[in-house]
Amino acid sequence: MIGSPETRLVILRGNSGSGKSSVARALQRRRGRGHLAVVSQDVVRRDVLWAHDRAGNPAIALMDLMARYSLDAGYSVVVEGILHPDRYAEMLLRLVRDHGGSTRAYFWELPFDETLRRHTTKDKASEFGETEMREWWYGDARIAGLDEELLGPECSLDDTVRRIETDCGWP
Repeated sequence: MIGSPETRLVILRGNSGSGKSSVARALQRRRGRGHLAVVSQDVVRRDVLWAHDRAGNPAIALMDLMARYSLDAGYSVVVEGILHPDRYAEMLLRLVRDHGGSTRAYFWELPFDETLRRHTTKDKASEFGETEMREWWYGDARIAGLDEELLGPECSLDDTVRRIETDCGWP
């Protein structure tokens, strides 16, 4: 068992440009220093390990280790990223199974054009564009057994943050 009855595990999944990182950072700022760890697929895979996102890439195990360590240290944790089901499902399901507190999972169900529109409003817009986003696109591929709640195009950043805070019992 990892974490405690007081810790929360939040999984944010969706295609590139959905808003996962923005929501994770907003939750972290609102919770305050020392309460919420964010384990970001982009940061671990692209910045820390500089690894390609394919089956068995080392970021999967490192993300799992970081989330477990943080939960055991008393932090609530947000694991966020594209988290393609073919590569990340097993790790995420184990993490949920082993967590001693409550877990919430969310999946952004957005059309490609909406993710592309959202991407153009971000700092990363100059790093990659439509071609790369089409390569990464996997549509509505939820993870069986993860009980993901859907977030649609009508869900604003603030609405999503408030919903997750309410679902987690955070003031």
